[in-house]
Amino acid sequence: MENIIDTIKGLSHQYRDEVIAWRRHLHQHPELSQQEYGTMAFVAERLREMGLEPRTGIGKTGVMAMIRGGKNPDGYCVGLRADYDALPLTEATGLPFASVNPGVMHACGHDMHTSSLLCAAKILTTIREQLNGSIMLIFEPSEEMYPGGARMMMEDGLFDEVMPNEMYSFHCLPEMDFGRIGMKKGRYMASTDELYWTVKGKGGHGATPHMSVDPILIASHIVVALQQIVSRNAAPMMPTVLSFGKFIGEGRTNIIPDEVKMEGIIRTFDPQWRLDCHEKIRKISCGIAESMGSECDLFIDYGYPPVINDDECTQQVHDNGVAFVGEEQVDWLDLRMTAEDFAFFAQKIPSCYFRVGIHIPGTPYSNLHRPDLMVDERSMELAGGFVAYNAFMALEQQIKKSR
Repeated sequence: MENIIDTIKGLSHQYRDEVIAWRRHLHQHPELSQQEYGTMAFVAERLREMGLEPRTGIGKTGVMAMIRGGKNPDGYCVGLRADYDALPLTEATGLPFASVNPGVMHACGHDMHTSSLLCAAKILTTIREQLNGSIMLIFEPSEEMYPGGARMMMEDGLFDEVMPNEMYSFHCLPEMDFGRIGMKKGRYMASTDELYWTVKGKGGHGATPHMSVDPILIASHIVVALQQIVSRNAAPMMPTVLSFGKFIGEGRTNIIPDEVKMEGIIRTFDPQWRLDCHEKIRKISCGIAESMGSECDLFIDYGYPPVINDDECTQQVHDNGVAFVGEEQVDWLDLRMTAEDFAFFAQKIPSCYFRVGIHIPGTPYSNLHRPDLMVDERSMELAGGFVAYNAFMALEQQIKKSR
């Protein structure tokens, strides 16, 4: 037991080149949400090579496999999850293994997540006889698209036979240097809901606006007025973000269009305030439109809940991180307004969603969802090893508690 860290680090280093090759294959062949058939087949084949029996097609394109430990194989179960869908972006990294699928890129690091979990799976199968319980490996599709692969997989029977006792997942963090691990107890990531407006007016000639009902002007008033939800309605201690990402009026220089379409997001942490935001957005939007002689249709797509990390699981990740990489390399993190459908798992199972640094020291920083995102490939050796070690120790900790 004293040498388990050395054993796992040795295995992750031994498998490093193979894991990098897996990541490069996935990076070169990205697939969008709900289209990950090639990725599913690739992951399943790697698991079979490890002697596992993966279930495929869960939630349409997801994969699950069980590692039964040599000690108490039907006992305590730890779930490990990675996501593997890509984004509709044209890659601009210049890498020799850049995407060959036009307009599709792994710009959120999901290729790194998946190859790291495959690395952890290979390590854990190698030391299977030492495991005091079982490991559930979950390779999730469609994290980037509502309703999210987590919910889809659960609705498709992911946990019908085995429900993990704890779950863990991680996300790469470009602003964090390679070698570092970070986590936060309790509230960590926000809920997210998508907003879709159609402001209906009456188009006409730009030179005779008095004969029109200008939806561009009305929609602009709505955009400005809705900012008061964050600045004047949200409690100062309640983080809230309302952002618009799309504003389309299909007119031209001298044509006022008939309608404007807008899209945006609302993100926060409190369930009741989340619903209150929806009602305020609806009342303000429709009220302004009506007062200016137009109509407003608003569709609110109720999305992911906030990610709430279990205190005990998170403390365990922290302590295991200190043991694995050293105290100076482990960070307590702040709240993030980004969102994650891992929240659906965390609602049902005590969980921790943590971070692994991927920034290549000395190079320019590029954010997630950018076409020039780069990953320090050494991070997969570290992540794969740490995910395996944390899972191993979760099983060991449970044995100690039961004594």
